Amino acid sequence: MSQSNVVFAVSRNPTREDLFARAEEISADLSRRAADLDREGRPPLAEIVKLKNAGLLNALHPTEIGGGGLDWVDGLKLVRILARGESSIGQLLGYHYVNSQYIYWALDPARAHVLGSETVAKNLYWGAAVNPRDPGLVLTRRGNGYVLNGRKSFSTAARVSDYINANAALDDKITSFAVPTNRPGYVANDDWDNIGQRLSDSGSVEFRDFPVYEEDFVGAPAPPDVAPPVLSTFNTPFIQLVFVNFYLGTAEGALQAAVDYVRTTTRPWITSGVERAADDPYILERVGEFTAELKASAALADSAAFAVQAGLARGRQVTARERGEAAAEAYAAKVHATHVSLDITSRVFELTGARSTADKYRFDRFWRNVRTHTLHDPVFYKAREVGEFVLNDRIPEVSLYS
Repeated sequence: MSQSNVVFAVSRNPTREDLFARAEEISADLSRRAADLDREGRPPLAEIVKLKNAGLLNALHPTEIGGGGLDWVDGLKLVRILARGESSIGQLLGYHYVNSQYIYWALDPARAHVLGSETVAKNLYWGAAVNPRDPGLVLTRRGNGYVLNGRKSFSTAARVSDYINANAALDDKITSFAVPTNRPGYVANDDWDNIGQRLSDSGSVEFRDFPVYEEDFVGAPAPPDVAPPVLSTFNTPFIQLVFVNFYLGTAEGALQAAVDYVRTTTRPWITSGVERAADDPYILERVGEFTAELKASAALADSAAFAVQAGLARGRQVTARERGEAAAEAYAAKVHATHVSLDITSRVFELTGARSTADKYRFDRFWRNVRTHTLHDPVFYKAREVGEFVLNDRIPEVSLYS
């Protein structure tokens, strides 16, 4: 089994420099072990502990409760850094950021402060069970509370989550709630066997008479056709930006692995006229093209992050139009990052050559990871939403996908 020697002392209020340095160190360690981790495909329990000890889970929480106080632009960059080392770990960090930060724009400030303080003090990892493509979960009254029943076929971080966001039908209404996973009736199944994102722990979960209480609710139950408050819908553009950044981080990791391999292992082609593969003009051209594509896509991703963060900063005064304009920026970045990451992760073999396809390297993991997750929601629908905004001035319809 792959082992890591990275150890951090748990600290409160880490600086920005601390957090970025720790993310780089963890990413480098993951990169060294990534082939073995991919081969084993185990739940990343030890990796989540490292993120906790490094203070990365609390990076976006306010400094007054012990968090790092970073903004979303920095948080998404941390996702990108970790994905260079191992794509699933970048995904898991990003999902945690969206799920744990949701409380600040969905709850009243007092409740958000209490739950945020508990999250930081206990160093909790937040997941979710909200896959909208599944039949909904059902909440029924029992005694002084409720019980939750149902199944979600995909729930990223199913076994490593300490807390989750979920929603369910209650009579003829929909209710959202945040609950700890250590209550009886939460069952995380070991059934994630997809070709990529093998460490994302995205198996199914079941709720069997899982207890839920009034204090767990995030907002009052509402009819399904009633629009939620605009501020509470920012989880979607942010989760799409998480996708953008771990796609790009994965492609950056693929290119770096290919560059390292070319420098040390690839042999020059017999008619190239050069002694080193690193001097081959065609390899140089491709490295230059791939680098330019990644830099452009990363700049677009950062620009979109600033736009969505600016909308979020408007708080409860933010309008549906402002949210829609920011979302369109995020979705344009999603379209570009999808195409760039799929292209680069599949074409790095043009740099490394035939011998690099040996199983011991598992360089195909970069493409498998991006290919698996980019099917989460079809990118052509994101392109269509951007087109509708540009051509017909229609902002994206609010949903868990847009």
